[in-house]
This record gives sequence, structure tokens and C-alpha cells, in this order.
Amino acid sequence: MLLSIIEYGMGNVRSVYNAFQLLGQQVEITNDPISIKKSDAIILPGVGAFSDGIENLKKTGIYNILQHEVLINKKPYLGICLGLEFLAEKSYEGGTHNGFGWIKGNVIKIEPNDPKLKVPHMGWDDTTVKNDQSILKELKDPSFYFLHSYHFQVAESEKDCVTSTCDYGGIPLVATVQKENIHAVQFHPEKSQENGLMLLKNFLDFVRK
Repeated sequence: MLLSIIEYGMGNVRSVYNAFQLLGQQVEITNDPISIKKSDAIILPGVGAFSDGIENLKKTGIYNILQHEVLINKKPYLGICLGLEFLAEKSYEGGTHNGFGWIKGNVIKIEPNDPKLKVPHMGWDDTTVKNDQSILKELKDPSFYFLHSYHFQVAESEKDCVTSTCDYGGIPLVATVQKENIHAVQFHPEKSQENGLMLLKNFLDFVRK
């Protein structure tokens, strides 16, 4: 089994690579269309601006490849941070930008009710698991490492896709989602020690099914 970690100039993909290596999983960092099509699963990490990320994916041709491989071929997908936000229909970070549209909803700025809380939402935080199947299996309300200023506000019609949340100043932030073969997390599992490795292991189990 081979996994492709997509390199598109948005963040350090090496730490994600190292996490899978710790689990003994063969992975490659690539933006080569042939390699992506041959892989058994796709990992899309990312940090930074939504607009820059989408533009880079389109410039490299990866955007269209992802649409085909994930939506049509039903290849397992794991989005990390930006890789989750890209699932939305639109993002309002620095203007209005279209996302993949795989899950209905929009990416909006975090506005906690508590003025003492800063944005970005950064550091370790607890999550509330709503569906412990698949990548959250055996994880009971775990803590993960977050770093983001915007969050995915999933549409009411797709609330069942939200598998865990994180409360930040009275605002329930989406922490993980799943829709069929599509998985994504707002936090960074590669920086989340044992809980992060367990989540990645659960994703590998899903891919092997």
C-alpha cells in the first residue's frame, strides 16, 4: 500500500511524512499526477492562506486530479488543516474564494465570545467526539494540537459529516469530518503525539478495508 502526500508549496509536509514513517507506512511526497493516480490514498496537509492554497493546486493541475480521484474513483482522502477547509464551498479569508465543494458550508473567521481568547486558535485543545467510527476509533474526547484563524462552518444539511468538535470561547469549531471516503481534520495529527498517531493509524486501517 502506498500513500501520496501532496506537495503544493503550503507548509511542511515532511512532518506528516515522518509520522507515517513511525507507523511503518510507505509514503511519498509528490505533486506528480501519475504517482497520485497510482497511490492507494491521498493526504493533503497545508498551512497558510486558503486562496494561495487553492491557486497552487490549480496551477499544478492537482485540483482536477483530486476531483477525479476522490469524487469519482472514491480514493481515500485525508485532509489536514487547510486540507479540511478546502472541502468547503467557499472561504471568506481575504475575500471570497471557491473551495472543492465536497461538503456544503463555508470557511469563516473564528470569533470567540470570550474577548480574552486570541485568534489564531493555537495550541492543545480538547475535542468532543460525536462519531467514534473510522479515524476516531478508540479515541475518547482526545486533545490535539491546533493552529488556525478560520474554521469550517458546515451547513445544517450536512451536520452528520461532523465527527468531532472543539469549543473555543463558546464557539463549537469543527475538528473532524467524514463523508464516505473523505476524512479531514482541522488540527495537526503529526504534532499531536500519541493521539495523532492513533488517528493516522485508524486512517490506514480505513484505507486497507
